[in-house]
Amino acid sequence: MRNSELHQKINATINEISTVLLGKKAQIKLAISCLSANGHLLIEDYPGVGKTTLAEAISKVLGLDYNRIQCTNDMMPSDIIGVSILNQKSSELIFNQGPIFSNLLLADEINRSTPKTQSALLEAMEERQVTTEGKTHTLEAPFFVIATQNPLEQSGTFPLPESQLDRFLMRISLGYPDTKSETDLLNGVGSRTKVEQLKQTLSKQDLMAIQSAIQTVKVNDKIVQYLLQILQSSRNNGHFKTGLSPRAGIALKQAAQAWAFMEARDYVVPQDIIAVVEAVCCHRLVSNDFSFVSGDYLQDNLIKQISID
Repeated sequence: MRNSELHQKINATINEISTVLLGKKAQIKLAISCLSANGHLLIEDYPGVGKTTLAEAISKVLGLDYNRIQCTNDMMPSDIIGVSILNQKSSELIFNQGPIFSNLLLADEINRSTPKTQSALLEAMEERQVTTEGKTHTLEAPFFVIATQNPLEQSGTFPLPESQLDRFLMRISLGYPDTKSETDLLNGVGSRTKVEQLKQTLSKQDLMAIQSAIQTVKVNDKIVQYLLQILQSSRNNGHFKTGLSPRAGIALKQAAQAWAFMEARDYVVPQDIIAVVEAVCCHRLVSNDFSFVSGDYLQDNLIKQISID
């Protein structure tokens, strides 16, 4: 399939989701670019702003096999991965697959589950496989995790460890809608009904073709140097307790390639990196007061200090 056809389908996908999540086209574009780069997505915001709606809308328009788990503090790893049950007739253990065996897994309110349960996702997110009782089970491609997270100041939450956060290519926030969008929302039908009415705009094959095309997007030496400046400055400029890792640099490159492709280009420019840097880097950086940095803090203390040749 030609790239021009894929670009048209991507635009149709963003527009279709925008009929459900009003006034959030920028966040939708980031979410689609994240999945197009074969990455996992973390959506952090207050309850009721559309986090789950976005995940369900994505599964609908992409036609993906979709499962949702509602995370609670008594959830066990087996509730995600699955469990083996003894077949009394054959005296054999039969593995019953958990909800993780899907193309798209929504881990709703992931930080309400305990660290033990959160860690059950680590292998799946990194290796696209799960191991239980000494046996490894490969997950069908494509495989994504979209997790929603409530702000840590809310009761009953467990902070995601850095190793878990690093598995998410991007973290985005939706925020409250603007006045016009919220007025339209109040005057319209419920979001649940709208999601059910969404049309599929991409197939699994289309998505995997997009992922392959993104890998061919060119990144020249000047862009690589710009990426290196961001990584090294985050480690040396004194504003961050923990700087960006090499894996974060790879994630930033992949996200920039995806953004460039969505802009109908086969090469990366600095503006592509700037467009995704907050979503890719903020949850990977810790400031000197041990808090995760905001987008404004990142821009003021890192990006604005680096020149683009």
